[in-house]
Amino acid sequence: MSGDLANSVNKLDIKENSVTNHNNDGGDDDQVDPWNVVSQADTGVDYEKLIKRFGSSKIDEELLARFEKVTGKPVHHLLRRGFFFSHRDMHSILTRYENGKPFYLYTGRGPSSSSMHLGHLIPFTLCKWLQDVFSCPLVIQLTDDEKTLWKDLKVEQAYQMALENAKDIIACGFDINKTFIFSDFTYIGQRSEFYRNMIRIQKCVTFNQVKGIFGFDDSSVIGKIAFPAVQATPALSTSFPDIFGDKKVPCLIPCAIDQDPYFRMTRDVCPRIGFDKPALLHSKFFPALQGAKTKMSSSEANSTIFMNDTPKQLKNKINKHAFSGGQATVEEHRKLGGNCDLDISYQYLRFFLEDDEKLEQIKKDYTSGALLTGELKKILIETLTPVLTQHQQNRSKITDDTLKTFMTPRKLC
Repeated sequence: MSGDLANSVNKLDIKENSVTNHNNDGGDDDQVDPWNVVSQADTGVDYEKLIKRFGSSKIDEELLARFEKVTGKPVHHLLRRGFFFSHRDMHSILTRYENGKPFYLYTGRGPSSSSMHLGHLIPFTLCKWLQDVFSCPLVIQLTDDEKTLWKDLKVEQAYQMALENAKDIIACGFDINKTFIFSDFTYIGQRSEFYRNMIRIQKCVTFNQVKGIFGFDDSSVIGKIAFPAVQATPALSTSFPDIFGDKKVPCLIPCAIDQDPYFRMTRDVCPRIGFDKPALLHSKFFPALQGAKTKMSSSEANSTIFMNDTPKQLKNKINKHAFSGGQATVEEHRKLGGNCDLDISYQYLRFFLEDDEKLEQIKKDYTSGALLTGELKKILIETLTPVLTQHQQNRSKITDDTLKTFMTPRKLC
């Protein structure tokens, strides 16, 4: 490796205060890395500090206005309400679109359960919208290899979960003619171009650098040390010869902010091997039912609303476990009102209730005490029930042939 690249990565680690052992600056106790998200604050992660720590750019009104001007479409409410709050080089993607130059979307899913949960919908919801707005191809990586390395899962279990998660993803409504979904366990062995690019990336990153970026140590299994290159490789368009041939096309990656360390590494390596840096859109975390101190996780059933939960399960989970921002008694609540910044039911509505006026009225009523916590939870249940029901209906219509088509390497429109 050249001295310039080594110095670049080392400087990047210092500037962006990389994850794990280096995630605490100036009293900031938030832990954010690809495997753990924990905040000491009841309101959750301090995203302003995270932008500074990771060295990304805030999605501001100027970028949103340009988005609407370039596309001729109003921005999605996940962008408008700040759930996608940070970016890298989004302006360059808009410039490419203005100039009629191609780009593609890339996102992923690490299958750790047979069903996705509500939080997993966030990047896929925006990806679906971006695919429709820009009419561009999308590749979706299922990192079943990663989950085998980090979880107590056998290869066969992780692969089956990947297939089940693929059905959940397809149920989001992606265009079959513009979407390729792949499992690492199958695709890497099918296409030598992917493996060659993976090796090119691995050759550019040292053990010291992945230790600094990801917090690996001498007891980490070698599969973990090598894996970051696997997640980086889909950002190189020639990894998909059936879609792009040998053309070098840049990509846009919508993902949660905890995945950014992978792509900081990717962006450092890409120019060294002749590719454009990927652009990114970062989302906030979807909070657990018990509060915003941690994100929703498949490993905690009572903190999570799964996409295959029944209406009864959904209702019970929200009523029993959704953290309240209300007061201890009805009398106190009527007098003092509730705290929407803490209340999980309100926070979930901000993700899923698209009507701005209705959302604002709910906030006003809950803050004033006119709306009680039980009534707010009822509104959330009524909002989410059709979301889950529609998703389950869509999923039930997915045949084995449909799944096979989405996961077959092929030319996309």
